[in-house]
Amino acid sequence: MSCTDQGDAEKLLKRFLEEFPNPLGTEDPLPVSPLSRKVSLQEVKGKSLDVGLRLLSDRNAPSWLSSAMCNAAVTELLKDDLSPHYCCQDAEQSQEDEPEVVLLQSEPLQRVFINKLREVGVAWQKQLPNPGAPSLRSHSCSVHAIRNTRRKMEDRHVILKDFNQLLGLQDGVEREYYAVFDGHGGMDAATYAATHLHVVLSQQEALKSGVSAAFKNTFTQTDDMFKIKAKRERLRSGSTGVAVLLSSDWLTVAWLGDSQAMLVRQGEPVTLMNPHKPEREDEKKRIEDLGGCIAFIGCWRVNGTYAVSRAIGDFDQKPYVSNEADCFSVQLNGNEDYILLACDGFFDVIQSADVPGLVLEALSSGEDVAQSLVAQAKAAGSCDNITVLLVFLKEPPKILTYNTSSATVEGATGEAAGI
Repeated sequence: MSCTDQGDAEKLLKRFLEEFPNPLGTEDPLPVSPLSRKVSLQEVKGKSLDVGLRLLSDRNAPSWLSSAMCNAAVTELLKDDLSPHYCCQDAEQSQEDEPEVVLLQSEPLQRVFINKLREVGVAWQKQLPNPGAPSLRSHSCSVHAIRNTRRKMEDRHVILKDFNQLLGLQDGVEREYYAVFDGHGGMDAATYAATHLHVVLSQQEALKSGVSAAFKNTFTQTDDMFKIKAKRERLRSGSTGVAVLLSSDWLTVAWLGDSQAMLVRQGEPVTLMNPHKPEREDEKKRIEDLGGCIAFIGCWRVNGTYAVSRAIGDFDQKPYVSNEADCFSVQLNGNEDYILLACDGFFDVIQSADVPGLVLEALSSGEDVAQSLVAQAKAAGSCDNITVLLVFLKEPPKILTYNTSSATVEGATGEAAGI
């Protein structure tokens, strides 16, 4: 740990404990809303990590420290007897012909978690451990999201540069995780995926041997978890999703629906995926083989309803709307510039081939790249929510220098050839 990292951590811990000098009492309000009144045992870890990360992020904690503190606190929470927080089983639920789901009261549970977080802060203020220094390969990011002309913001995005530290993985493989989720019919499915999908991924045994298999299991399991919540709370929303895991020198992208990820290598776009849309020939056949159909109502829709053929949620149209993710892995060779993840609010109006030029233009003018790309999509006519997330695999000045030099060489060559 560098002196700067240690100094930042000490300052944060001091401020944190000044704000929370005593444990929260049973009547004290939560400093961060848990977003849900009830959680299942399966959801406790994801919900707690979400609360902790938001709490510490709001206080400008360094990413690596937030991840390490949240992991330490949730580890202690899960050692506790959580039965005092169990909810009484609803009579309606008990009559349903489904496995019994143990539910916990979210607010008192998160009060306990925040107190655990405070205990970690007290211990670490006395002696700050080295909880796994930040990865030497941690990449800088640019992200921007707007509601645009829509009534609600239903997009969610996740940036976890310290995936291993947050989720307690100690297998020596460096990992970073990035995701964009685009909700429809409400924000519940997108919020659920943004809260739980990375937790479920970290628990996959296949993660050590095959990231694609782990991702596929993860999307299906997350959808199954959300189905239980959606039925219990009568939720009808759905969400597309695209997630990227950087592990060692491999990039794996997994997706459901029409949110997309693209890679740019030496200024050239590299196709990583084909979005799931009902009019795609293989998706159309899959739907029709199941007895469904696609119909054109403003755009192609599954059974005349949803404009995507795979998603988390949308249970009224399962299995026509599938929860099976597709995956693609590529080995990185060091020539890559960046990865861009975005929802259809961006890709419906901006062509992949135009992205490198737009990024270069933003870098040249000193603009925030993601903010510039979102503005371009809005100017091009997008009325949808727009989220753009760039993960720079080279530092932006190097991308700018490389591309400027390449353009100069190409220009000189063209002049010499009389072009």
